[in-house]
Order: sequence, then C-alpha cells, then structure tokens
Amino acid sequence: MVFSTTYFLFLYLPVVLLVYYLAPLKLRNLALLAVSLLFYYWGERIYVLIMFASTVIDYTHGMLVERCKGKGNLRGARMAVASSIVFNLALLGFFKYWDFIAGSLQAVGLTFMPVLGVHLPIGISFYTFQTMSYTIDVYRGDTRAQRSTINFGTFVTLFPQLIAGPIIKYKDLGGQIDSRTCTADKFASGVQRFLVGLGKKLLIANNVGMLWDAYKAMAPGELTVAGAWLGVLAFTFQIYFDFSGYSDMAIGLGRMLGFEFLENFNYPYISKSVTEFWRRWHISLSTWFREYLYIPLGGNRCSKGRWVFNLLVVWAATGIWHGASWNFLIWGLYFFVLLMLERLVWGKALARLPAAVGHVYTLALVMVSWAIFAIEDFGQLGAYLKVMFGLGGVPLADGAFGYYLRSYLPLLVIAAVGSTPLLSMAWRKLRARPAAVALPVLLLAGLMVCTAYVVDATYNPFLYFRF
Repeated sequence: MVFSTTYFLFLYLPVVLLVYYLAPLKLRNLALLAVSLLFYYWGERIYVLIMFASTVIDYTHGMLVERCKGKGNLRGARMAVASSIVFNLALLGFFKYWDFIAGSLQAVGLTFMPVLGVHLPIGISFYTFQTMSYTIDVYRGDTRAQRSTINFGTFVTLFPQLIAGPIIKYKDLGGQIDSRTCTADKFASGVQRFLVGLGKKLLIANNVGMLWDAYKAMAPGELTVAGAWLGVLAFTFQIYFDFSGYSDMAIGLGRMLGFEFLENFNYPYISKSVTEFWRRWHISLSTWFREYLYIPLGGNRCSKGRWVFNLLVVWAATGIWHGASWNFLIWGLYFFVLLMLERLVWGKALARLPAAVGHVYTLALVMVSWAIFAIEDFGQLGAYLKVMFGLGGVPLADGAFGYYLRSYLPLLVIAAVGSTPLLSMAWRKLRARPAAVALPVLLLAGLMVCTAYVVDATYNPFLYFRF
C-alpha cells in the first residue's frame, strides 16, 4: 500500500488511528502488529510469510544469544549471531540477487544457475537489515532480547517505515516499543510532518520526475549537453523529494502513534564535499553500514591499505544494496573513488576554497552519480554520460531544452529552495501568533491540493520501493 493514495489517506489510516487509540494500552502493540501485517499483505499477499519467517528466526536467535551469553557460552552466542546473519543474507540474496547472478553468468556462457523470475518482496532490504542488526546488538550487549513476540513483531512490521525505511535499529526503538507516550502535541506534529512529506512526493517529486522521464526516453541523437544536464537535475530533485518525502511521512506517522524515529536526511544538497553529502543523505543506511560492516572490518584503526579495503567493501555493499544491477555497483564504487580522493588527495585544499565552489563541486559530482544510478542499461548510460560531457560533437542546446526549461523553471526553483534550510529558517523567524494562525491554513490547503493530485493520479510508488 502506498501512502500517497486515497485508500491509505481516507480508509486505512483513519481506521488504524481509530483502532489504535480505542485499544487499551496493553493491547496497542497487538493492534499495531495486526494493522501492519494487513498493510504489507495488501500489496504483497503470500510474501508476508517471508517477513513472518524473518521475524520468527531473529526473535528466537535473539533469545538464544542472550541465553548463551548468560551461561558464559560465548561460542554458542557467536554461532547464533552467525546463523541469524546467514539466514537474513540468504533470504535477501535469493529474492534480490539470484536472477541477477544467474543472468550475469548466462551472459558469459555459464548456465548452471537458471533464471527463476523471482519476485522481489517490497521492503525486504529494509526489514532484513533491521532484524539482522537486532541479534548483533543483543550479542554486543547494546540491548536486551525482547521476550514478547508481539512487541518484537511490532518492531519488525511497523508499517510507517516498513517499506522504505528509515532503517531503525532495535536498540534505538526498543524502549518505545515497550512503552511510549502519545500526546496531542506529538500527534499534531506528526500530522504536520506527514503532510510536508506528502507534498514533497505529490507536488514536487512526481511533477519534476516527468521532466526526467522525458529526457531519459530520448534517443542519444536527440539529446544535447544542456538538455542531458537538465534531465539529471530533474532526477536529482525527484529522488531527494521522493525519498525524503517518504521519510517525512514515516516520521510523521510514527509520531501519530507515539514513536519518535531518527532523521534520515539533513539537507544533503547544501554539502560542500562528497564526504559531507554522505553524512546528510540516507543517514540510517550509512549509519547501519558504519556500525555493522565498516567498524567490524577494522574501520580506520588499521593500516592504510586495510582501511582502503574496508571502504571498498562498504561502498560496494552500499551500491549493490540498492539494486541487483551492475550500475548500482558502479554507483557505489564511484563514491568510493571520490571519497578516497577527498581523503587522500584534495580534501584539505577543498576545505580552504570558498563555500560556493564546494557546493558546485559536490552537486556536479552527485548529479553524475544520479545518472549512473537512474539508468540501468549500460549502452544507454554510456551514451547519456557522453552527451553530458559534450563528447561526440553533440550540440550544446536546442529548442526542446528551451521549451522544457521555460516550462519547468518555476518548479525547479521551488525544488532548489526546498532542498535547503531557507524555508525552515524563514518559518522559525515568524512570530508565534502569525505562525500559529497560518499553519493550519497552510496544512489544510496543502491537503486539499494533494488530495486533488491523488484522486487524479495513477499508481505512483516511491522510488525506493524497488530496493
């Protein structure tokens, strides 16, 4: 089920809130588990059993880890953690990567792995990471094993962030799963945050995405240098407002239910370096890889060669986590190279340059990365990148570029301003009384406009649903 649909906004969500707040406090997690399973079953049907299996396996492994540690059996605890990791990676590997590996092998003449046409369950990349980190944290002593199957199931299936994150670690949410406070102020804050995210998705991401679709569909001979960059600029805004919009909606829904999720974005497009960009973009994923892959490999407390290897592994994993396609692996390795260059070659010089230079440098490199990310076909990707860099004698601009620029310029300006803290800073400078009067008016107007878009729109899933 997609948040930006009439079914969710005017049927599922009101019923969920009614059931949740009418339920006695002791039964609220049970109610939340039931509606979350319904939420997932609505779109995935039989594949809800995979999530159920992941929940059962990691619940039992968490209990086993704690029991072994309590008896001083560290070897048994480590084996239980390893078993949990193997199960989760095998689950993710089969459903997400089997056909990719089989197709790649068949392309070089190796046919021992058949292409099965495996369906990718929505959200599997997110909930397997969450449950896998749970057993690791129990082993590390960062959290106690959850003894209630209802509470653990609620953590895994929590519908606001089930499909596309943020990736929430049990040690950050376990206390709220057991006990949380629901207040009118928190609920109102949640509604506000949800509507901001809904507006990001429907009013900006979907509309600017049509510009990217237009350029992506063009044959290489129809592209110009300026047009190719304009198309990638559109995707740059689309993926940010689409994904950060989902995160805002997830955080907002969480607050409506009494939860407080960690932030997933911090205005990444104002970064002055690629290193800073990754401190601000998809924070929950980069934090997960740092805690559960980079540091266990040795982090930076090792030789320089080993440190480079550790980063290579992390960024290869980051790339392939996003999708079973070679372009995602290249995308991850592209950032690995950039981060190495910043750390070892020009990072200090970059820090001394004017901030505007750092912003332009970072945005240009990130835009190139989004071209790699968005185009899975190698032939089309190569042709598009050649046009972006003016190779092959392509023209600088044409009439189509002028038409699209004029048509989308207001939206692009809104997206540019909206991807910075300017609007938030301006809002905070308003006096309390005018802000209090204006806020409900703006939210109601935003809801009405978004509703009009929802009613008129076709199916419009979030981009990260496919990961």
